[in-house]
Amino acid sequence: MKKLTASVFAVVLSSSFVMLSAQNTKDTLKTKNIEEIVVTGALGIKKKQDAVTAASQVVGTKELNAASNPNAVQSLTGKVAGLQITTTNVGVNSSNRIVLRGTRSITSDNQALIVIDNVISSSAVFQQLPPDAIENVNVIKGLQGAALYGSQGVNGVIVVTTKKGSNNQKIQFNLNSSVEISSVYKLPKIQTKYGQGVQDETFSDVDYNGTNHVPWENTSWGPAFDDPKIGGQYVETGLPQADGKFLFAKYAPVKDHFAKFFKNGVTFQNGVSMNVGGSDAYAYLNLNRMSSDFMVEGDKMLKNSFLFKAGKKFGKFRIDGDINYIYRSTTETSHDLYGEMLQMPSNIDIRNYRNSGLEGNYSVYALNPYWTIQNERYNAKTNFISAIIGLQYEFNDHINVTYKGGLQNTMGDFDNYNNGFKFTRQYNGTGTGIDGTYFSDYGTGDVTSLFRQSLSKTSNYYGDLLVNFDYNLTDDIVLKLNTGINTQDNNYRINEVGGENLKIAKWYNYANVLNPYLAYQLNNYQLRSRVFAVLGNLDLSYKNYLYLNGTYRQEWNSVFSVRPTGTYEQDLRSYGYFSAGLSFIPTNAFESLKGDILNYAKISLSYTSVGNAPIAAYAVDQIGSFPTGYPFGTNTAYIANQNPTSELIRPENVYTKEANLYLGFFKDRLTLTGSYSQSDTKRLITRVTSSSTTGLASLQNNFGRMVNNTYELELGITPIKSKDVELNIRGFYSSSIARIKELPEGVDEVNLLSYSTPGVGIFAIKGEKMPMIKGTKYQRDPNGNIIVDSNGNPLTTSTFEILGKANPDYILGMNLSFRIKGFTLSGTMDYRKGASFISMSKRLLMFTGADPMTADYDRSQGYIIPNSVQLVNGNYVTNTTPVGNSADYGGAVSYFTGAGRNIGENLVVDGTALKVRELALSYSLPKSLLASTFVNSATLGVFARNPFIKYADNNLNYNDPETASGNGNANGIALDTQYPNYRTFGFNLNVTF
Repeated sequence: MKKLTASVFAVVLSSSFVMLSAQNTKDTLKTKNIEEIVVTGALGIKKKQDAVTAASQVVGTKELNAASNPNAVQSLTGKVAGLQITTTNVGVNSSNRIVLRGTRSITSDNQALIVIDNVISSSAVFQQLPPDAIENVNVIKGLQGAALYGSQGVNGVIVVTTKKGSNNQKIQFNLNSSVEISSVYKLPKIQTKYGQGVQDETFSDVDYNGTNHVPWENTSWGPAFDDPKIGGQYVETGLPQADGKFLFAKYAPVKDHFAKFFKNGVTFQNGVSMNVGGSDAYAYLNLNRMSSDFMVEGDKMLKNSFLFKAGKKFGKFRIDGDINYIYRSTTETSHDLYGEMLQMPSNIDIRNYRNSGLEGNYSVYALNPYWTIQNERYNAKTNFISAIIGLQYEFNDHINVTYKGGLQNTMGDFDNYNNGFKFTRQYNGTGTGIDGTYFSDYGTGDVTSLFRQSLSKTSNYYGDLLVNFDYNLTDDIVLKLNTGINTQDNNYRINEVGGENLKIAKWYNYANVLNPYLAYQLNNYQLRSRVFAVLGNLDLSYKNYLYLNGTYRQEWNSVFSVRPTGTYEQDLRSYGYFSAGLSFIPTNAFESLKGDILNYAKISLSYTSVGNAPIAAYAVDQIGSFPTGYPFGTNTAYIANQNPTSELIRPENVYTKEANLYLGFFKDRLTLTGSYSQSDTKRLITRVTSSSTTGLASLQNNFGRMVNNTYELELGITPIKSKDVELNIRGFYSSSIARIKELPEGVDEVNLLSYSTPGVGIFAIKGEKMPMIKGTKYQRDPNGNIIVDSNGNPLTTSTFEILGKANPDYILGMNLSFRIKGFTLSGTMDYRKGASFISMSKRLLMFTGADPMTADYDRSQGYIIPNSVQLVNGNYVTNTTPVGNSADYGGAVSYFTGAGRNIGENLVVDGTALKVRELALSYSLPKSLLASTFVNSATLGVFARNPFIKYADNNLNYNDPETASGNGNANGIALDTQYPNYRTFGFNLNVTF
């Protein structure tokens, strides 16, 4: 694959030289050279691109808003080499995981630090910012550029800078509006050979080649659709309705029957902004409203935001400030309904059961998703407010003092309820075996009503006080020094009440709860952590071609503060972190190198030693716990913590080496960037099982070592650039491979997440890539054939074996922008290769008989394991015995509803995917057409997000490969409660006046 990748880039590079050489015309479009670009880095320190010694990439507002994505985080997907964004929860209230350059820790979530307007924030706030209010995003991938943030910047930093007023003293207004429609995409492919039923004569004893039609079954183990005795005929479906009669439908597959449940989602975005400025003052105001109606009925979001920024200079004193307020309200139902719906046989049109309730559902073994929509809800209201102030005083031309302080408060009001249901209707009058029974007799008990409410408050203070020096030491050497202190104070509090059995139906109040939850079933706690640091940043430049950067940070983090057992004294521990980087510009050092072909070259090297603090507040405090069921029943007691964190624990230490190369050819019409970094994490923090003799279940401490190697290559081509026509193409290759080098003595792996049924899990394994998927496998002969016993049952491993790796080997990306006069076409796509995942949706479809592999044989003859052998007289011979030695429907059903769906190997799916993330076409009206109006500019556009996705051949749309069951490192398991992907088409309008 390395040869293939290199070949692709070589072809593109060769083609580029041909195109560029053929260009005889000079550029008529004025652009800024790379060395002239100024970027905002850590702590808001601005530098020329020449002086930046760590890998970074800036994404501007135009790229962010090309496809009008209301989620600013997702709009970065596919646009930055080394940046991997995973949607962990598709829905109206989606969440994302943001990882730069792979994994460095077992315990931490490895997510990048988010900094908004030079104040530490969070990805939750970032994704709520209106994208049109963002000026640019500087993705700092290299740790040398993030070292000033200490342990918080160990996974890279995403620096978000919002817009501020322009230098135009005339007030300028901008109107931005878009509407988009989303539809479900990539629903699972299922077999359409067999329909509803199973081997059960409760409804009818009519035999259809070894099986029966059962209208209230949730499985597709029934008669074949081409059976002349039933195929195409109108038959009973579902449970008897309220009038005691069955609904009738044709016994034939319904096209796209899963999609019938979903509707088109609609999202409206409307924003208006005002900016004005001058040489010593500016003001910017942004108002935005977004309303989203999701594809699941009743799921909605409303978001209002307000951002105001202003600044003024008074002689030597300058003040800047901004206020950001975001209100968000969401309501959504339980995602469990997706798993209920996936059980639906292909001859069922779920829309027929919209008003049937639970007792008239399509199946007696599944809850009606329409009932769930109406009776189980999760509601959330959040109010976020951020106030940031920046102060600067210039003592002279060389020394100034700056203070940047920010206070962020998030208040959340959350509640969820289930109205419950008591099954009282007895089925009668049908003349079938269901008469005299209740819905709850079939395994689903009464649905218990409940109400739960929580109020949370997050308050974070962040402050930097810096003294800044800028001196020309000689005519050739310039010194810039920033030194000062950083303080942070983070507070979180949650109070929760709730219980089961509502006395008065649909009155959602704690006073209406008959059976309150016990204390340990509720979240009632508060957390506080603080960080204090002294820090320094030194920049030295020699002439205009050699730049040296060094940083140091001495950090006191309260999560490592220990009060030793038996004492009252606090042991405050501090840790020092440092970095050094060198940037060399050969084309400035040696003028002979710079010419018509090579116009710019930059080489940078860096070394970083930074800590990581992936432990919770108070983890090192040896406090007791309240066990459940001890000493017996609902009684409780107070016992020592069985899963403590060592008092001697120290931060993980991440040592990073990085080398970068940037080349610009033909006035930057062709650019090539290469980057290599290695992060060596020592003193890994993880939890290992302890010996029973210790009295502990597990201990969290410093164990082990991990090494991460990252390779990145970017190629930019501008074969055409003139006033009327411009074509820009940028492609990248990135690969981040982390490997566990050491674990504690006697420990070969760390279990991150596992299930016993099915037998699968995610592990950190010594000597292997991180993380790995493990599970039970078939036993195989030397030729790879599955071994079965004399009854045709497959033999499986008794222990978990490696099934695949959860992270991709590499990602290829491409971004394109093509402009012809006022028309601009842009697109973003990427290809991820090498990862696998466990699909719980596939497991469910195997159980129901809907998975295609359950129907690629004659069910009436039983199921013979493909490519299987038996051991006979010491030799392996081709197996001809069906599973269970049962040559009928029953044998096949028993395999796929039993062992077949629980063998880990059967659930592994290739995570390879090609995705066209964005396509956008816009048209800017000619200024001559607007000359006689009050409008300065106007742009109309159409766009699409996820217009095309291609999964691996063995991923029959079971799950999106990027879907994860959580935000931690145990990615690689996709649940059957996670909605599929969706695609969006829309229209936008942008007017400035």
